[in-house]
Amino acid sequence: MKGIKLLELPNLGDDRGQLIVAEGGNESIPFDIKRVFYIYKTTEGTTRGKHANKNSKFFFINVNGSCKIKVDDGITQEIITLNQPQKALYMDKMIWKEMYDFSEDAILIVLSSEHYDGKEYIRDYDKYLEEVNR
Repeated sequence: MKGIKLLELPNLGDDRGQLIVAEGGNESIPFDIKRVFYIYKTTEGTTRGKHANKNSKFFFINVNGSCKIKVDDGITQEIITLNQPQKALYMDKMIWKEMYDFSEDAILIVLSSEHYDGKEYIRDYDKYLEEVNR
């Protein structure tokens, strides 16, 4: 699907433990990081997201446990499972996203290319489809 990419982050671990590296502004994360947030202790049956962003690009890393992310570009839908800390999902702007099926121990870190601006969110799926298919 155009606008998303599943990536394998470099693991520089050794006998002292694991070390996963993700750097902004290069091949790892193709934007400068302006915001970081994380989702954890999500109750069973909860879905997060349910929106698209006009300007923000995202980078998702599930550092513990697992979760699923449904991505939708207005034409194609795909479900990505993040269950390894070295696997990451890059998402371009204007991709509808829904994060769900969090394991009890899931910790999902999200890196964003933009500071929070509620005006850039599209929270109605029908409006999203109108805008993305113009």
